[in-house]
Amino acid sequence: MSYNRENGRKLDELRPISAKVGVIPNADGSAMFQIGNTKAYAAVYGPRELYPRFLQNPSKGILRVNYNMMPFAGHGDRVRPGPNRRSKEISLVAAKALAPVVDLSQFPNAVVDVFIELPQTDAGTRCAGICAASMALADAGLPMRDLVASMSMGYMDGSIVADIDAHEDCDLGATDIPVAFLPNSNKLTLMQMDGKISQPELKKLLDVGLQMCKKINAVQVKALKAKYEVQK
Repeated sequence: MSYNRENGRKLDELRPISAKVGVIPNADGSAMFQIGNTKAYAAVYGPRELYPRFLQNPSKGILRVNYNMMPFAGHGDRVRPGPNRRSKEISLVAAKALAPVVDLSQFPNAVVDVFIELPQTDAGTRCAGICAASMALADAGLPMRDLVASMSMGYMDGSIVADIDAHEDCDLGATDIPVAFLPNSNKLTLMQMDGKISQPELKKLLDVGLQMCKKINAVQVKALKAKYEVQK
């Protein structure tokens, strides 16, 4: 048995993607990343001295991420405004996915704050947020080893599905597997799983996910280059 997408999209086809950096003038770095109907904005502030001082790391700076989905952004019921368990969990997940690429060794006792806002969503929210945040960190001029590209893979009816939407995730019950990669080194910085999949199929899924993330990375790089080409 194999799965056929109702909207005619191929199993390894991404939804339309758009991206832009420098979208929030007062931030040190900012970006917008949209895939399908999921749109994320990210703003970076810092490095700046961290208070209270007992939280400071004298050997390097600290990366903090705050993820927030706006009340009427979601697929389904209204999201209650303010911090909640899910937003705190995704904030930590995003920080861990981004940390390997940001070199904060030059900024002891400092903090870099990343704020991710989702005004509209159709699945893949944490992944879109990570993509936007990675671009915003680069836009802020922070030393980075790579960009982070992220997307939600799915597995259903024996098929590996790229970039699942909310209908596939919530209504059809796809196994949701958010992943994030460093496209230049092929390293995985995030993998979560909601559902079941065999080990061999998971390996295949990650191979497909890497290739999809490289396509996303090309959009990220193009958006960053576009800003500086305009400034010339």
